[in-house]
Amino acid sequence: MNAVIKSPHLRQDFAASLVVFLVALPLCVGVAVASGVPAELGLVTGIVGGIVAGLMPGSSLQVSGPAAGLTVLVFEAVRQFGLPALGVLVLAAGLLQLLMGAFKLGRWFRAISVSVVEGMLAGIGLVIIAGQLYAAAGLKAPASGIDKIVGLPGALVRAVGSAEALASLGLGAATIAVMVLWERMPKRARTVPGALAAVLLATLASLAFGLPVATVEVQGLLGAIQPPGADAFGQLAQPAVLGTILAFALIASAESLFSAAAVDRLHDGPRTEYDKELMAQGAGNTVCGLLGALPMTAVIVRSSANVQAGAKTKASRVLHGVWLLLFAALLPSVLKLIPLPALAGILVYAGWKLIPFRQVVLLWTAYRGEALILVVTAVSIVAVNMFEGVLIGLALSVAKTAWQASHVKLEVIDKGAGPVQAYLSGNATFLRLPKILGSLEALPQDRPVELDLSGLHHVDHACRTALEDWAERHSAADTAPVRVTAP
Repeated sequence: MNAVIKSPHLRQDFAASLVVFLVALPLCVGVAVASGVPAELGLVTGIVGGIVAGLMPGSSLQVSGPAAGLTVLVFEAVRQFGLPALGVLVLAAGLLQLLMGAFKLGRWFRAISVSVVEGMLAGIGLVIIAGQLYAAAGLKAPASGIDKIVGLPGALVRAVGSAEALASLGLGAATIAVMVLWERMPKRARTVPGALAAVLLATLASLAFGLPVATVEVQGLLGAIQPPGADAFGQLAQPAVLGTILAFALIASAESLFSAAAVDRLHDGPRTEYDKELMAQGAGNTVCGLLGALPMTAVIVRSSANVQAGAKTKASRVLHGVWLLLFAALLPSVLKLIPLPALAGILVYAGWKLIPFRQVVLLWTAYRGEALILVVTAVSIVAVNMFEGVLIGLALSVAKTAWQASHVKLEVIDKGAGPVQAYLSGNATFLRLPKILGSLEALPQDRPVELDLSGLHHVDHACRTALEDWAERHSAADTAPVRVTAP
């Protein structure tokens, strides 16, 4: 902490920390409410992300806290296992991240297909949008992603028939409109973050016109903190709990390290040390788990705001955590004034930003296989759940890579007399074995064959055995033995 205080760039970092605090405040509260937990727990995670993860080495300008990307997973976990179990899930995920960082696995997250990650974010964005549209109307959302989307027309009909629902929906729509228009405001006006401006305007409108909308429920910072008890630790024996822990750890790690790569492109300062950053995320989640709070990840919105505000060192992200702590300790009653539809509007906007429309178009133009992986991953997350959807995307990515790596070419030259010449090049694997054998077996049985394998980079055992069997069968058909040039 002394290094932070003695920072030679303290003036720039101090100013940047205030900007990041104003960006983080409504997002911390909104993510917590959307996750089905007390609003204060979002602030706790933001505080830990700033002070604990912020002090640790890894990425100097990246800012951590509760993220919209984990909202769907957290909501499902709380619904399935209960709020008391959340601390255990986050604690175990944090310890797993620490272990992965100690074994230097952080750099390997960069090997995950970008299409899978963008598909994951798109699927999360769709589920967030669908779920928060219900919240904007003051209605309860169905449990599954598919039911959320299918039920939207019926929800709209119910909202039209209720004055309260219409007022709530109107306030949520106005919040989204303010955030969209805020991006087109003069640069001086955009010194105030759009999310904060939208929440402030929605709160003032709600109070001025006495709108019949629900507001944030507040129970105090200490009242919201629930360290996990013995009963919660007992749930670790359930396979479903272990799967959720793995999902927390892997998805939070991937999102954090991809965010780090993006932040590195925004500044010319020290580059991210991925294994150390993974351990910083693990330490933060361990503390969040002990406090019963939300899981944390690095968040690109806050991180980019930090860089654009002129931050030079980690002091800015640590100070933003301090400001969150002071707000939560001294002004918790202010949260009671915030309308829930305004937070829903912020998250609908955040969910829209997660969907990479431009990347899908670009991928479809140049790499249709990658575009297909992105879309299938997103649809799987909506149709099944986030963890299994990501696994489906990863499996597709691996299958596509294996198929491309097994590319093989067979060229046949038949001059009408003499031996038929067959040239194989590329990688001969079992994946292309049917194609290879089909072409070879179509060669004339009454002619000698010269099979040249010198152009092959790799021949697996299945292919080698099949080629030897084919050569033996062809040689037995009263012709000269097949002449094989080995690779």
